[in-house]
Amino acid sequence: MVAATDVGFARMQVSKVVGLNDGNRVCEFVVLNELDGDRHLVIQIGSAEAFALAGSLGEVPWGRPMTYQFMAELVRSLGGRIREIRLDALVSGAYAATVEAEGPHGVELVDARSSDALNLAVLVGAPIVVALEMLDDSDKRQEGDSAEAVLMRRALTAPPVTIRKAES
Repeated sequence: MVAATDVGFARMQVSKVVGLNDGNRVCEFVVLNELDGDRHLVIQIGSAEAFALAGSLGEVPWGRPMTYQFMAELVRSLGGRIREIRLDALVSGAYAATVEAEGPHGVELVDARSSDALNLAVLVGAPIVVALEMLDDSDKRQEGDSAEAVLMRRALTAPPVTIRKAES
């Protein structure tokens, strides 16, 4: 069997979620770090996905399952597991993912938004691989003086968002 890292993918892990003010609104980003190198992938994600991801990274205990905890438990309860998350495509300018799930009927590849797949990966400890073309695209997006480039570069050095459960 050929591993994804043998055919143009880099192994990565979610490093942090950051929220940055661009003057008009807060923009959320997830930063992934290469496991066997020094490259980074910066992806702008939605507020709800950023909140969930920051909560999972901070191991926030929720009283009831949140959406991604529910998804992970549903897969497990059906006898399945998440084998790998691949950030492997650019669709209309956004990074897309493929979730490799294994269950009683074999292995299935499921199309996903990158933010949803990353939330799931963090919860279940699934490995994450990123297509080299996506790393190149992220690097190119960080070049120059556009608002997006400036925010993406700031995301690399910004402190992470921390989520804490409110004291009762």
